[in-house]
Amino acid sequence: MRRPHSDLGTFLRSRRARLRPADAGLPDLGGRRRVPGLRREELARLAGISPGYYTRLEQGLSPNVSDAVLDAIARVLRLDPTERHHLGTLAHPRPAAPPPPEHLRPAVRTLVASLGPTPALVLGRRADVLAWNRLAHALLAPHLDFAARPNVARLVFLDPRTRELYGDGWPAKCQDTVADLRLVAGRHPGDRALATLIAELTDGSEQFAALWRAHPVRVCAAHTRHYRHPTAGPLTLADELLQLPDDPGLRLVLWSAEPGSPSATALDTLRRTARESQDTPS
Repeated sequence: MRRPHSDLGTFLRSRRARLRPADAGLPDLGGRRRVPGLRREELARLAGISPGYYTRLEQGLSPNVSDAVLDAIARVLRLDPTERHHLGTLAHPRPAAPPPPEHLRPAVRTLVASLGPTPALVLGRRADVLAWNRLAHALLAPHLDFAARPNVARLVFLDPRTRELYGDGWPAKCQDTVADLRLVAGRHPGDRALATLIAELTDGSEQFAALWRAHPVRVCAAHTRHYRHPTAGPLTLADELLQLPDDPGLRLVLWSAEPGSPSATALDTLRRTARESQDTPS
């Protein structure tokens, strides 16, 4: 399994690379630079630390780095609050112990099933579908058996029908998926199942591998996405990812269409199709 400080170095290098010297208030002296973005020594000077200390930090050799130093680095790199928190998580990783097993309470499973008119599912921390209702299944993966419990990241990067479903919005969905997995990987460095998933996706998808190297991190809580559904046609739906307070790491995902819109009509069509499919004997 990858060592935590390897991810710390990857994260810091990715954030240095996205900044031009002028973005950090440094003069542009022209000429070609051997590395994109800020050099280590430039970042160190702006953050008020020695280049040697910063280099050791990128190499994971400064386990006792202070919050004041991390704050200074975050300021220079213009990290947003989520990125700053992620930096702290990588710099001060938890012991690499296996995370607790995911357990879906019966009451939550019943809730998802009861939301018949609304596409709904419960997503585990590794992007596994722990439960979904008929309409969420019909929206996201009608080509799979309803009893399947797929992994959304695998669908996004490895399933051609899922790529077609997101159409032109597939790159944005890929970004969000990797950003979410990056946050989880930082919080749970001892999660071997997650490491196995990441290795599988890295080997199976050039898109995933490139995004993983870029190290996006973002809390994915709400989106508006466009879908090209094989039976319902074009859909524009809002989704909300709601944390379950009594189930750390699990999220309830709900989709909705603007009332009276063509997407609402298309969602009604999909709802009828899902109901008829459920009522049809196999």
